[in-house]
Amino acid sequence: MIRAEPLVLALPKGRVLDAVAPILERVGIVPEPAFADPDDRKLRFATNLPQVAIVRVRSFDVATFVAFGGAQLGVAGNDVLMEFDYPEIYAPVDLKVGHCRLVVAEPAAMVHEDDPMRWSHVRVATKYPSLTERHFARRGVQAECIRLSGAIELAPSLGLCHRIVDLVQTGGTLKANGLVEVERIAEVTSRLAVNRAALKTRPDELMGWIEKFREAADAA
Repeated sequence: MIRAEPLVLALPKGRVLDAVAPILERVGIVPEPAFADPDDRKLRFATNLPQVAIVRVRSFDVATFVAFGGAQLGVAGNDVLMEFDYPEIYAPVDLKVGHCRLVVAEPAAMVHEDDPMRWSHVRVATKYPSLTERHFARRGVQAECIRLSGAIELAPSLGLCHRIVDLVQTGGTLKANGLVEVERIAEVTSRLAVNRAALKTRPDELMGWIEKFREAADAA
């Protein structure tokens, strides 16, 4: 009998990883001790289950690993899933962690004289260019996106643009940089992402994990 390759679960680095840890415990996946060390340079980790391995990657890369079959399962924010919109990914479970929102923001000094509903063209700095363009296109607004990977809140004060599209959790970073939320694009939480091809070739195994993650999320 040929043993199936280990199932690979892609997890995001950063704050969401801490929020996902109790869910992993509830589904019965315990990573090797090195996984708990954020300074460990390993990227792939064994678990207590010989048939399950974990890879720790950047949050934006989780969707790519799952879409192209490097991982059969992953945890990704629906902001990332909407940005890439990979047809190869099925996202059946809202894990109910990583709560934040994707918003349009602009300098506080502009707010009283500005009406987002009257925009016909907007230039924004964001790391979500595809999602941003689709959002504005739905109401006939042409969006010119300046793609940045970080420090997006600096863009208006440095003259790159007047507005940004970014994730907000508490709003503290916006306020510290003189920005105000003027439009909400989406509520964001982390989702279980599944490779559709793997679901077809390993249906019993993957459906079992989908149900375990669903039960774990509901038990939170």
